[in-house]
Amino acid sequence: MKKYNIITYGCQMNEHDSENIAGMLDSMNYIYTDNPLEADLVVMNTCSIREHADKRFFGMLGQFKNIKKNNRDFILCICGCMPQQDRIVEEIKNSFSWVDIIFGTHTIGEFPNLLKKRLETGKKQISIVGDSSKICTFENTRRLFKHKALVNITYGCNNFCTYCIVPYTRGREKSRSLDDVVREIKSLSEDGVIEVTLLGQNVNSFKDINGNDFSDLIREVNKIDRIKRIRFMTSHPKDISDNLIECYRDCEKLCKHIHLPVQSGNNEILRRMNRHYDVDRYKEIILKLRKVCPDIAISTDIIVGFPGESDDEFKDTLDLIKEVQFDSAFTFIYSPRPGTPAADFDNQIPDKIKHERFDRLTEIVNESSLRKNKMLENKIVPVLVDGKSKRNNKMWTGRSEDFKLINFFSKRENLTGEIVPVLIDEAKTFSLDGREDIS
Repeated sequence: MKKYNIITYGCQMNEHDSENIAGMLDSMNYIYTDNPLEADLVVMNTCSIREHADKRFFGMLGQFKNIKKNNRDFILCICGCMPQQDRIVEEIKNSFSWVDIIFGTHTIGEFPNLLKKRLETGKKQISIVGDSSKICTFENTRRLFKHKALVNITYGCNNFCTYCIVPYTRGREKSRSLDDVVREIKSLSEDGVIEVTLLGQNVNSFKDINGNDFSDLIREVNKIDRIKRIRFMTSHPKDISDNLIECYRDCEKLCKHIHLPVQSGNNEILRRMNRHYDVDRYKEIILKLRKVCPDIAISTDIIVGFPGESDDEFKDTLDLIKEVQFDSAFTFIYSPRPGTPAADFDNQIPDKIKHERFDRLTEIVNESSLRKNKMLENKIVPVLVDGKSKRNNKMWTGRSEDFKLINFFSKRENLTGEIVPVLIDEAKTFSLDGREDIS
């Protein structure tokens, strides 16, 4: 039996694409291995959103040269967002001759045929251009977890933030039908799934051909008996509705967490980012969320060093973080992405200043995260168990309803997929420790 491995970079959309690719390979009688060095076939599912991801990809790509040199039957495949850029495809073709198959975000469904042709002809196979308006669903998916699943509800993005390459790599926005999504989730629940994460570049803008919006979808999923938890990623502040906010009050299965990227705390920077909201609107949303769901955990994305960002404009971002008190934040140093408007903006910020600001930002974010986590000490929280902790194999690990990472001790075995009450003993910046409550 031939073995395969998939290396995934980037967001949960890419993770779900990798699950679908794994399902295709399973159906072709390949066997999964978690070690790419012992695989007969490796798929690298790439991300283009930041320069760091590019460097990681090209660094890893170079490591496979010797494997290909020593094993001519080894197959290396590149997919995801990076091949959607012509310059990247040309670079791979010209500088990385050991790559066998290249396909894009719109041609994932062609992968089995591309692999078959490569094996039959021995020639490189490339398929990038596909119908970006078409929604593809896959029957065979190899989920990472038996008890939880990722479910795409929208594809693509219409927002064209000036720093972001995604609309150019994923295409224009399109929504599945509510009925189709609900059917998939019901099927998943019958297969043991109790938590679903609804995915899209901007889930808030979901609207199907019958006029159902995202809040309608949440309410329908909330009715599915075997589903215990509902999550979603990612929200855009410009499209969040009062109806969606009210779902946090009305839908008991909707987890008390929202990831709501703010990106900057300065209105001029938000305008130059093409974000279509201002700071007051963002804070208004936060107040509404906390009014209907006082315990809601709020995480965000923040970009440091956007072109033209002054010290005072950066300070506005720090002030916003202090005021909102986020539970966590993904913080990024701005990196120009070729093909985006911001890459050509004047007044690009020097790296030294960006790194100095990044350090100041992460210090304040981490203080807020620790303070929020400390509020859970000596409390009992339900944790959906994902498996043994990577930190300590005598501990279990999982997520609370508000998406906190929790490691805990238990005398019981086989807890994966269970929702376990955990008494929190110690809060840390990025996780919490505890023990199963048996009282």
